[in-house]
Amino acid sequence: MVGTYGALGVGPATADPASAPASAGEAVQRLIDLSRQSEQLNQQALNAQADLDTKVAAATAADQRAADAAATLDAAKAEIRRYQPVIDRAATSALLSGRTNRLTSLLVSNSPQQLLDQMSIVDLVGARTNDQLGQYQKATAAAAAAEASARAAADTARAASAAADAVRSDLESKRAALQGSMAQVIAAWGQLSAGDKSALAGSMFPPGFDRDSLLRGLVPGSGTSALAAGLTRVGDPYVWGATGPDQFDCSGLVQWAFHQVGKNVPRTSQQQSSFGTPVDEKDLQPGDVVFFYSDISHVGIYAGNGLMLHASTFGVPVQVAPMGSTPFHSARRF
Repeated sequence: MVGTYGALGVGPATADPASAPASAGEAVQRLIDLSRQSEQLNQQALNAQADLDTKVAAATAADQRAADAAATLDAAKAEIRRYQPVIDRAATSALLSGRTNRLTSLLVSNSPQQLLDQMSIVDLVGARTNDQLGQYQKATAAAAAAEASARAAADTARAASAAADAVRSDLESKRAALQGSMAQVIAAWGQLSAGDKSALAGSMFPPGFDRDSLLRGLVPGSGTSALAAGLTRVGDPYVWGATGPDQFDCSGLVQWAFHQVGKNVPRTSQQQSSFGTPVDEKDLQPGDVVFFYSDISHVGIYAGNGLMLHASTFGVPVQVAPMGSTPFHSARRF
């Protein structure tokens, strides 16, 4: 279970008295503005975490490739050492001009048979030396290639590790900004009266919304069945960074709903906006996923008739609400 103040664990904060709102309406508007900022920061932090996960995986894979390349280089060097004594002996023999040849065999032979026997041995020794020389040359070439590969793999591993470190630093910065923004939201919310808090939360369903007729005839595994799963969470609280099963941020609710029908959807609203297939706003059907704002920092599930199911912001539970008050960006069908 995530703590009272959310999946990212901020504690309660007190508002600056000098900045106290002049009216209840101003207090509510300030809370809405701060909540919007926090939602943006939340999605940015989630994106940074996803980016870090990707880069850490890349760095780990690069480290493994570097280790494999180093092992290949060691094996190539061992192969060179295996043939080195033969090459050294051949080089010494050539240097001392002591190599046996067919003429030498002829001069020291006492009979034709002995000559044939000696020539056969010379041919065998020569062929074997030549074969070993060829193997040595192959091993040397393989070692050179392995050394180049190991060097490149090591460079890639260092670059991947540096990229992960840079993203890790960015993530820490975004998390710190989110923590501060969350504290402001909680402090602003604490200044609202019970009536203002209730008005901010609103109703769970708009007037006339008929959940049963909407979901009648749904197709298992489809967007409408994901919508049906999501509708079971109406009334659950909005919590930054939460993915369920009983508290959510906007993209966490979408991910959870589609997971219930066997679809593995990405974590963040930006990632989700590239999943599935695009849908024009005029062609929206219940169960389509709808995205909002130019930075795609909010997401919900279309519920028909210009309505969406979403986890909107702190102090407002998961609910079905009109889409019109939120700047539409795009839609996808999962």
